[in-house]
Amino acid sequence: MPPTVTISNTLQPRLETLNGLRTPSLLVLNNTIGLNKKINKPEVADLPLMPEILCITSYPPRECGIATYSHDLVAAITKSFSGAMTMKVCAIQLSDDDYAYEDKPAYILNANQDSSYLSLVFKINKNPLIKIVFVQHEFGLFSTQSESFLRMLANIEKPIVLTFHTILPHPNEALKASVQAIAAMVDTIIVMTHTSAEILTVDYLIPAEKIEIIAHGTHLVTHENKEALKKRYRLEGRQILSTFGLLGSGKSIETTLDALPAIVEKNPDVLFLIIGKTHPNIVKTQGEAYRDLLKAKIDTLQLGNNIRFIQAYLPLKELLAYLQLTDIYLFTSKDRNQAVSGTFSYAISCGCAIVSTPIPHAKEVLKDGAGVIFNFENSQELSVAVNRLLADEQRRLQLAANGLHRIAPTAWENTALAHVNLFHHLEDRVIRLKYNLPDLNLNHVENMTKEWGILQFSKLNQPDLASGYTLDDNARALIAYCKHFQLTGSTVDLACIERYFQFIKFCFQPSGSFLNYVNEAKTFTAQNYAENLEDSNGRAMWALGYLVSHASILPTALIEEAKKLFQEALGNALKIHSTRAMAFIIKGIFYANNPENDSLLITLANRLLQMYRHEKTNDWHWFEDYLTYGNAILPDAMLCAYVATNNPAYKLVAKESFDFLLSKTFEPDQITVISNKGWWFKGKQPTRHEGGEQPIDVAYSILALKRFYQVFHQPDYQEKMIIAFSWFLGNNRLRQIIYNPCTGGCYDGLEDKYVNLNQGAESSISYLMARLEMNG
Repeated sequence: MPPTVTISNTLQPRLETLNGLRTPSLLVLNNTIGLNKKINKPEVADLPLMPEILCITSYPPRECGIATYSHDLVAAITKSFSGAMTMKVCAIQLSDDDYAYEDKPAYILNANQDSSYLSLVFKINKNPLIKIVFVQHEFGLFSTQSESFLRMLANIEKPIVLTFHTILPHPNEALKASVQAIAAMVDTIIVMTHTSAEILTVDYLIPAEKIEIIAHGTHLVTHENKEALKKRYRLEGRQILSTFGLLGSGKSIETTLDALPAIVEKNPDVLFLIIGKTHPNIVKTQGEAYRDLLKAKIDTLQLGNNIRFIQAYLPLKELLAYLQLTDIYLFTSKDRNQAVSGTFSYAISCGCAIVSTPIPHAKEVLKDGAGVIFNFENSQELSVAVNRLLADEQRRLQLAANGLHRIAPTAWENTALAHVNLFHHLEDRVIRLKYNLPDLNLNHVENMTKEWGILQFSKLNQPDLASGYTLDDNARALIAYCKHFQLTGSTVDLACIERYFQFIKFCFQPSGSFLNYVNEAKTFTAQNYAENLEDSNGRAMWALGYLVSHASILPTALIEEAKKLFQEALGNALKIHSTRAMAFIIKGIFYANNPENDSLLITLANRLLQMYRHEKTNDWHWFEDYLTYGNAILPDAMLCAYVATNNPAYKLVAKESFDFLLSKTFEPDQITVISNKGWWFKGKQPTRHEGGEQPIDVAYSILALKRFYQVFHQPDYQEKMIIAFSWFLGNNRLRQIIYNPCTGGCYDGLEDKYVNLNQGAESSISYLMARLEMNG
């Protein structure tokens, strides 16, 4: 039998008991959560050294696409998985290079010195911490010592993962033999597009099982208002076209210049931004000849008022701002074999409408209405495409939205997860999946909160004023902010707590019940009278009771007002028969800790008890004849009733029903909550619907797992809590993040093939509640 907690029948000590149950249970170690592993804090001397992944790559301040890519990837892996491994860098440079590295590399490979390759092999093989060697490959990086590079691969005694940044189709025999030799010496090859994978298998005869497709990463952004950004950068009143990257003739900027006269004729306010320095390798051999050629062409075409060079290697934040203010991004590369473009990817992730030449990457990403394709070096097609888009704002917005959803899986957080999963499969004994716990970030919830309360919906991360407000969301927000205030004592939290409480009070009616829906004009909508609002009423009572439980740290006047409202609302509680609403009310009474309400708690708990006994069979341990939404709240409420009353029947039902639910929603290393696309019915073979997984169901599971672990002290509850939280961080069916660390918001759901990128109040507050539970 698991250990039990004995509590007096009187409810007076309940708050002290509850505070004891809130004691942190060492779920967090160095802000890291691990899967299938109980975490006990070791002595410092016992901490093992981290396994290392050595990335051999060009690296900033070297100015090239692979250096930028590698820096972003290493940073993303470190941010999300530093508790699982250490990323080390071996920077590729030439003998005469003298870079002032901001982050000093662990090793340097002088790519034009044979001895440097041999020295690096010796160091790698001698270092027991290096578990995987991760090579970024572009033929130009190793062109002066290609044989030395092959010998290095052949002599490394660790697993090797190699990313091909360039894959040329229809190779000659020499190129084909070179790629095949490289492939034979590595364990896994990464490419960034399906087209590249197909070229490797068809043209180079590389086994498909050796190839992994991991897309080029992109940065999450806050999607700021374009007009506000234009004003900040003194570009107001202009329609912005842009392109960026290290400048060279391959970008075919002249294609745009030749298209601009026709564009300017119809859109005289157009401004084309050419962002980026000339490629340093080109500067060494040709100077600024290409840029000078472009400037001469601009003068000839009299386009000086419509073109601006931003001749700098911009800091990332500034670059992303320019992309976000761009109306149409132009990708005009004339390289038919360019496998992938990071610049193109970044522009899509910033919400640009894209017009692009048909490189393989563009054809994959922009299909089905995610962008516009035009033929290489065809200025007439380009001008027509741009003019049509400038004349049709709705189409531009639709292209941008489609592109964002297409590119969302490539966020650096997802790309990092894909790489770490690959490393884990190669070396599962030493590379483990341990997700770093994100910092608390209330920015999005605070942005959604207006003077009146928290708004219901958002478009991406932008609050949707037209969606109005709900009692549901403000009740949830009140619970989350009380918990956060308990941790921080923030005066900002106090103001939000007051605001959410006043909204709940506004929704309370003379009849003793609450209305739920309030529009932008602060009036109740007709939807209140067309729906059953029992769950909303129960949720409000949970929030009020939880607020009252913080009497020792919140203003007395607020607490007294909340107590009064709570008691008035309870007068209607016995009229409520919704299963979840009764559970919410039980939780509210439990937290409020007023002996006058004991009999009501017992009455409601007995109702749930009778429902459970009525429905229970040998293979169905539940309160209803179906599993639907918010399921974990029911056993959670029964466990609250047990802690409050010490009634063993409540304890038994709580545990039986919760363990039954967990058996339906947990696999060994992952949670999959009941889909809102199809409930599970008693006596019928359940159908696992893909998609329709909601953050609120995961959050309720975490809240319940925390309480069950505190009462029963069973390690598997703690382990499942960690697994459930990792759902937000990418440990889900699609292997994509649901929490957005850039905004602090949470996406609205995990669908069959995509993540719903809107970050509404329910999802974002649900994540916040779950995250606060992970703090202990």
